[in-house]
Amino acid sequence: HGVRGEAPPETLKVCINKAGGFRADVNICLTGMDIEKKAALIEEAFWSANPYNREDYAFLKTRLLRNDKTDPDSNEQGVAIWRCSVKDPDEKKVGRAFSNAMIELALASIPGFFTMGGGVGPGRPYGVLETARVPAATVPQKVTFLGIGGQTTEVSSVIPRRDVKITAPAEPAATPPAGDTQSLPLGTLFGARSGDKGGNANLGIFARSDEAWTFLDNLLTIDKLKELLPESRDLAIDRHRLPAIRSLNFVLHGFLEEGVAASTRQDPQAKSLGEWLRARVVDIPASLLG
Repeated sequence: HGVRGEAPPETLKVCINKAGGFRADVNICLTGMDIEKKAALIEEAFWSANPYNREDYAFLKTRLLRNDKTDPDSNEQGVAIWRCSVKDPDEKKVGRAFSNAMIELALASIPGFFTMGGGVGPGRPYGVLETARVPAATVPQKVTFLGIGGQTTEVSSVIPRRDVKITAPAEPAATPPAGDTQSLPLGTLFGARSGDKGGNANLGIFARSDEAWTFLDNLLTIDKLKELLPESRDLAIDRHRLPAIRSLNFVLHGFLEEGVAASTRQDPQAKSLGEWLRARVVDIPASLLG
C-alpha cells in the first residue's frame, strides 16, 4: 500500500504502575416486571443500610444493565442487574461495610432478590496505570553474546534521525454512494478491532472496497461515533484517517478509567468495543450490498 515510516523519536514510552486503593462491586439481580421501580427501591435501601454516604467515596458508579427480555423463555432472560462500583483509598469504606449493606437487603426488600459475584468480604486492592516518556539516551541497551566468552556490548537506544520525505499515496477515488438505503448493522460491511491502551480504548474499523471506505469516511465522524456509542459521549476522542488501508482509528480517552486493573466496566480491556460498534444499525446504501 505504499506505506513508509520514519525514525522513532528521541524518547521512550514508560509504563508506571502504582497502588490506586481499594474497590468493590455489588450486583443485585432484578427479575420480571417493574425493573425500573425495583432498581430505584434497591438503590434507596442500599444507601440507607450503608454507614457511608455516596459522597464519601472517591469513585462511585451505579448503572442498570437491562439484559432482560419481555416475556422471557428462561429465568435468565428475565433478569436485569443493578450494579454499584466504588473505589477509595480507605479499605474500610469498600470492605465489610459496603458488602454488608447488600446482605441486609436480602430478606427485606424486593421479591426475587438474589445477587451475582462475591459475597461479604474485604475490598480488593487495584492498580493504576500512568504513562510517561523519558529520554532514550538515559536507557542504554546491553547485549550479551553467548558462546563467545559472554562479551557484553552496550548499544545506544537513540536512533539517529534523518530527514525523511514521505509522500502520501493517493486516496481511494470512489464517489460517495447515493440512492436507496437499508437499515443494517455496520458490521454487515465493515470489520473492527479494539483493545486497551492504558486508560484509553483504541478502536479501528476498516472497509473492504473503495466505495465502502468513502461511505465510512463520510459517515463515521467523532460526533457520529458518540451517537452510536453513547457511553463515550462525554469523552475526548481522537480520529485518525488511514485511507491507504481504508481504515479509521479512534482513541477514546478515559474510556477504561485509570486502566485495566482499575476499570469498573464489564469488559475492562475494551476487546468487545469494536463488535459493539459493528452491531449498531445505520442506513447503508443499497448499492454497497450487492
